[in-house]
Amino acid sequence: MIIGIMGAMDEEIALYLEDMRNKVTVTKAGITYHIGEYQGKKVVLCKSGVGKVNAAVCTQILIQEFQVSQVIFTGVAGAVHPDLHIGDIVISTDCMQHDIDATSLGFKPGEIPYEKTWCWIADDKLKELAMNAGRQLEDDIQIVTGRILSGDQFIADRQKVQQLSETFQAACTEMEGAAVAQVCSMNEVPFVIVRAMSDCADGSAQVNFLEFTKLASKRSYQMVSNMLHTMEKEGA
Repeated sequence: MIIGIMGAMDEEIALYLEDMRNKVTVTKAGITYHIGEYQGKKVVLCKSGVGKVNAAVCTQILIQEFQVSQVIFTGVAGAVHPDLHIGDIVISTDCMQHDIDATSLGFKPGEIPYEKTWCWIADDKLKELAMNAGRQLEDDIQIVTGRILSGDQFIADRQKVQQLSETFQAACTEMEGAAVAQVCSMNEVPFVIVRAMSDCADGSAQVNFLEFTKLASKRSYQMVSNMLHTMEKEGA
């Protein structure tokens, strides 16, 4: 079994890179893939770059070229649900694109015209592993499951956050997860998205993102590290 671990930015993969053993580096389509061992598992670690297109290309290469059997996307996000705070963690139940808008043609918000699905469901076993891994973190960290939204926008507006919450009943928003989810689903590869909150996607989002990205990335890393450690113990 080979596990694909993805992040969008250097900060989101740096800690994994430090801990990997027997690394071999390969570059495809301008994306660097690190092949090696982590927590007793064979993994392929990569930084997709920001945005849905980058994430989709990166995911397809992971699946097609490196034959990964499951994908974990790790990193930071902006909180949409009002009960979430900086440092809290969201594990995806499903993923949607919030910036797909063909409502003028009679489609629902987020619905991709003429496609059978536009909401991609995360793997139950990976979700359970993530929840169990989260219980090993500090007590002050809130860990929830919920819908993760993606769009090619950095959300930093309270009214937009409210609109996303009301329209999509989402937990958080970011810029890659739904693309990863769609590509994994098209290839029938199980996935889960694990996001730690770096900001609340409101008027202070820019400042909070810059200040708390490292903290949030570390918490996301701790979650995924615990997941793989559990897999190794269970022989999964």
